Amino acid sequence: MELKTYQKQVIDDLQLYFEYLQNHKKANIAFNTFWQDKVGFYNPISGEGMRPYQNTVPNAVHLSIKVPTAGGKTFIACNALKTIFDAMPNNQTKTVIWLVPWSNLLDQTVKNLSNPDHPYCQKLNSLFNNRVQVYEKRDLLQGANFNSSSVKEQLNIMVMNFASIRAKNKEDRKVNEQNSNLANFASMINDADVLEGTEKEALINVIRSLNPILIVDESHNAESDLSVEMLNNLNPSFILDLTATPKQNANIVSLVSAIELKKEHMVKLPVIVYNHQ
Repeated sequence: MELKTYQKQVIDDLQLYFEYLQNHKKANIAFNTFWQDKVGFYNPISGEGMRPYQNTVPNAVHLSIKVPTAGGKTFIACNALKTIFDAMPNNQTKTVIWLVPWSNLLDQTVKNLSNPDHPYCQKLNSLFNNRVQVYEKRDLLQGANFNSSSVKEQLNIMVMNFASIRAKNKEDRKVNEQNSNLANFASMINDADVLEGTEKEALINVIRSLNPILIVDESHNAESDLSVEMLNNLNPSFILDLTATPKQNANIVSLVSAIELKKEHMVKLPVIVYNHQ
């Protein structure tokens, strides 16, 4: 399975942004200059141009791609991971937190990223030399094939739903509690980086120590103050939002129109709907 023309353009836009970031060093300056060169300066009165960069997660580059429903956002994200990690420092561990809003989408995502016969899994294996491990939260809490050595040797994709990190019920609090299964990560966790209100050898602090890449699926569902706090608590180095309907504070690096999907026969337009008694 190869990228459609519009999907490749998304990856090209992301790659171009990283070139701007390399030149300008700061995420906001790179983003603003990227769009000024494309469409001119932003005019808040007419709405022309792209709104300036919104720095909601200060320690991470935070970008969004706008792709209509059925446009293959997950496949785009699989390809984007290679572009993102190629732009990261060489000592960056290849750790990804893949966030989804609902449990049914979590199950689907885990299945598709893990199944060797699925195009998503095949693409990841081809991009990362067959060194890919997909985890659910329970795998991480149990330390199943997850230790301080393995994370340095492969692409680690940890699929979680928003609630498992931001909720306060007993089951979800396990990510904040001391966990003997994760004791081998202790040397990687600096005391200064331990999240307030958590214990050092907790899953959340292991994740924080890895400065992960976040893929936020259906990111328009992660705009509340609690969701933004969740993103900050994960201590990411980079965030890529996937959505068909970005909110006002999204830093859109690439946009795909519905007509582009029609050209690739991904959807059939127009759709005419009637009301029947």
